[in-house]
Amino acid sequence: MWEYSNKVKEHYKNPKNVGSIENADAIGEAGALACGDKLKIYLKIDNGIITDAKFQTFGCGSAVASSSILTEMIIGKTVDEARKITNKDIADELDGLPPEKMHCSVMGHEALEDALKNYFGEEKVENKKENPQKIICNCFGVSEAEIINAIKNGAKTLDEIKEINYAGGGCARCVPNIKMLLDKYSSKKETALNPVQFILKINKVLETNVAGELGKDSGGIELVNVDGKDVYVKLTGTCSSCKNATLTLKNFVEKQLREHVDEQINVIEVK
Repeated sequence: MWEYSNKVKEHYKNPKNVGSIENADAIGEAGALACGDKLKIYLKIDNGIITDAKFQTFGCGSAVASSSILTEMIIGKTVDEARKITNKDIADELDGLPPEKMHCSVMGHEALEDALKNYFGEEKVENKKENPQKIICNCFGVSEAEIINAIKNGAKTLDEIKEINYAGGGCARCVPNIKMLLDKYSSKKETALNPVQFILKINKVLETNVAGELGKDSGGIELVNVDGKDVYVKLTGTCSSCKNATLTLKNFVEKQLREHVDEQINVIEVK
């Protein structure tokens, strides 16, 4: 069961500024009924100051509370001051929201942003063909670029992404998209192997990727020694007398080891 602050409970039970404003100077919307939450906010603005604000919402108690507290926060503020309000500010004003309900504060912020864009006659971001600051995690306002940057700087799991910029730590609707970015941008290179791990990995690649292929022609391969990046191997069976042994080593064995272990590996045949 989620824990709600007294402020959330109060604004849910006794919401402020419910309704609409006739001849409103700005109207903003956010959310969608298909997703379970929708908010419409009305603003009355006089000389750049928000003199009245009302809302209509369809959603859970947190959505009602977030919308109610937002109207209280912006009445009396200039439009420039209102523009600086974030979803985190809304949640903080409610003394916090459960992570699973952070999207309700996001909806309030988006509706306010939409209303102010409406007031200034600005184009909505979603109508532009390109958006270099595409937001992936709405709960914490984390952009795609910020998530990609975290991945390129070493984050390999969803939990590590959360630790860096909180993305995915709210309602979790963005988690599938974050996982897609992890799959796309995670480095395939592993951390440096110690000498023992290096040899074990070489041996594993020889056994799983090489030996089977050579065995199709009754051939085989043995690992003899590893000295730095030099890998000494011995061809066995029909491969030991094959005229194309050198080509086999360079074009197949060495290629497999460079691809799966280290790009600088040099394979040397031992007779």
